Amino acid sequence: MTFVVFVQLIIIRFAIQRKKWMEFACIVFYNIRVCLMFVPLMGFKTFMAFYWLARFLESTWFLWVSQMNHIPMTIDYDKNLDWVSAQLAATCDVDQSLFNDWYTGHLNFQIEHHLFPTMPRHNYWKVAPLVKSLCAKHGIKYQCKPLLTAFADILHTLKESGEHWLDAYIHA
Repeated sequence: MTFVVFVQLIIIRFAIQRKKWMEFACIVFYNIRVCLMFVPLMGFKTFMAFYWLARFLESTWFLWVSQMNHIPMTIDYDKNLDWVSAQLAATCDVDQSLFNDWYTGHLNFQIEHHLFPTMPRHNYWKVAPLVKSLCAKHGIKYQCKPLLTAFADILHTLKESGEHWLDAYIHA
């Protein structure tokens, strides 16, 4: 929970440091509006509990959704890949299903998201077969995995990273 509060404070600090006054004003007015709407209904303590619980759940969801397509991928800066190949090497898709589309907000099509960043997310499934056929035609690997495999990959990658850091600290 402390991390969630920290991130919120970093966002506010960023807006102030970069003199993004409109963003800062939106953050302030949003929080004032939320407080004015819910504090009278549930009291301050209950509101704060629900507010930070929602932020915690939102942050956790975002971590899983955004990282399941990125963390397990091998990124090598020495290969001098073309842009499309680099995007395909750095990301992967998660199998399409009604649940996956809903849970990830269509970001289970991360390859398509990287290739077409301005395309509305609900259209990624339409271009996925075209991207797959283009990859097959040019011999580029198009990786797609089940949701639970993607989650397991996150845990394995984090475990591996943790072991590297632990080893570095033990032998430092």
